[in-house]
Amino acid sequence: MAETIDPEPLLAGWFKFYFADERWEWSPETERIHGYEPGTVMPTTELIMSHKHPDDLAAMTAHLETVRRTHQAVSTRHRIVDARGRTRDVVVAGQEIVDDDGVVIGTSGVYVDVTPTPLALEDSARTRERTITDKVATVIEGRAVIDATKGMLMLIYGIDADKAFGLLKWQSQETNVKLRLLAEQLAEEFLAVTNDGQLPQRATFDKIFLTAHQRVGSVGADGQNAAS
Repeated sequence: MAETIDPEPLLAGWFKFYFADERWEWSPETERIHGYEPGTVMPTTELIMSHKHPDDLAAMTAHLETVRRTHQAVSTRHRIVDARGRTRDVVVAGQEIVDDDGVVIGTSGVYVDVTPTPLALEDSARTRERTITDKVATVIEGRAVIDATKGMLMLIYGIDADKAFGLLKWQSQETNVKLRLLAEQLAEEFLAVTNDGQLPQRATFDKIFLTAHQRVGSVGADGQNAAS
């Protein structure tokens, strides 16, 4: 029987890729996602690509070549095989790194293990469709904003409810912004880019997800920082 990865706590970390010298950096959590103990290996293009699932390798090779050529951000969902031989489902959401002159010199973002549980595999499509329909309606009515945002993340990244909440909670902790305030900002911005009935490219959502905390009001009515 294949090993099941517990969905809680969410395993997520950051990465950076610099175009000029093909230099990678990653956090201890991203290293763990690849099956290594933190500090034991240095990330390189060759190492990272060697972990791509054989069925996803061609697509990921093409995606990396596009990133190199256009200097766009990394934005993908694919499978990897970690150093212990386990297949993991990962979401990579990126944005551009720019220098002081505004020139794009690399891409950075988050690397998230979203390997579904057996239960999620069984009913994810039905549950996701029902949750998205119900929860997007509630955010328009101004209710249940955290659940609504969770439903949107399920749709955007194709993940189950546990992973979606874990991703939202992780970003709240990483950015030191209260969960509800972050959810409200994300819901507002997600709805703003989908109000014509068409979903934009996922990179658009990636950028919103990675930067929304910067647009949450930093000072509340009581004069205190909103994230405190």
